[in-house]
Amino acid sequence: MYMLIRNLGLREWLVRQSPVLVGALAIAEIFYKFGSFLLEAIAFLVTWFCLDAVTEFFIKRKQNKDA
Repeated sequence: MYMLIRNLGLREWLVRQSPVLVGALAIAEIFYKFGSFLLEAIAFLVTWFCLDAVTEFFIKRKQNKDA
């Protein structure tokens, strides 16, 4: 996490990751009821990663289309 913020910068991190983070938190809160904090934390992180990957794919696709 520290490296992510350091490499992107706090402002860019907030702009790019906040919507994805909030979405992952909402999904985790609504759907993940495993009864184990560790399992729910891992599922949340995987969800965050997947949402971020999909978001980046569409951003790069749009940038390539515009160029």
